Amino acid sequence: MNTLVLTPWMSPLMIVPWQAAVTMMFLDKVDVLENYDEQIRSPSTTIPMPAVVRLRKAVKDTKTGVKFSRTNLMTRDRFTCQYCGAKLPMSQLNYDHVIPRRLGGKTVWENIVTACYPCNARKAGRTPEMAGMRLLRKPFRPRSLPVSTVVSTLRRLPDAWVPYVPAGNA
Repeated sequence: MNTLVLTPWMSPLMIVPWQAAVTMMFLDKVDVLENYDEQIRSPSTTIPMPAVVRLRKAVKDTKTGVKFSRTNLMTRDRFTCQYCGAKLPMSQLNYDHVIPRRLGGKTVWENIVTACYPCNARKAGRTPEMAGMRLLRKPFRPRSLPVSTVVSTLRRLPDAWVPYVPAGNA
């Protein structure tokens, strides 16, 4: 289960695993606004699982970027094939090395794009130029992913989050 983290002024900031939210609670960095029905048990205590927390102080964005993962890549590319423009569910998308690994391409944000299976097969280990294909957008390292974008990838928005996520993002 995940926890929605809000800024001190109540705007969605990020989504973290509940364990990270509990750590922030014990470090007095957050106030808990909503809890799930589940309880977290340890040998010495039982606490409700936090669903929504608010930071007590504004934090400076010190992150150098977003962790590379299949989900974050698809989110960056808005679940759209970067060759043909088809917007598809994650199950029908793959990731593609713009410069193939066999040609020295690395698995880094700046060399990976979302591709549908037909386009990925058509490109087949070649550069887009070699395959006669064009990228819709040059790949880049995202500094952050908007919470609204991440929320849109959830199958169902937790009920406790609804009052805190702006309409249209749920």
